[in-house]
Amino acid sequence: MSLSNSQFHDLVDTTQINLEDIIDNSDVDIDIENSAGILTLTFENQHQLILSRQEPLKQLWLADRTGGFHFDYDSSQTAWYCAGTEQTLGQMLSDILLAHTQHNFDLSSL
Repeated sequence: MSLSNSQFHDLVDTTQINLEDIIDNSDVDIDIENSAGILTLTFENQHQLILSRQEPLKQLWLADRTGGFHFDYDSSQTAWYCAGTEQTLGQMLSDILLAHTQHNFDLSSL
């Protein structure tokens, strides 16, 4: 499915809002900043995770100290999917958040 710019931005906005809500509803201390479509999570150890939108490519990019990952929206899975790691955004973020917080987050909705 080829996304229009509007569809792409709506999907990214929804994904970022859902992630913020899930974190806010937990008892885990993660600082969240959303500015100009870039979502930055800062953990207690000052490690940062950054989600940014890449409109020309219709991709959601995740930057973590382990590397940079590019996610395309897969309408058949209704999820952001990284071909390089064969993981959805929810799966990868769950692993990263667990490593930094020792808390299991259910991010299957992402």
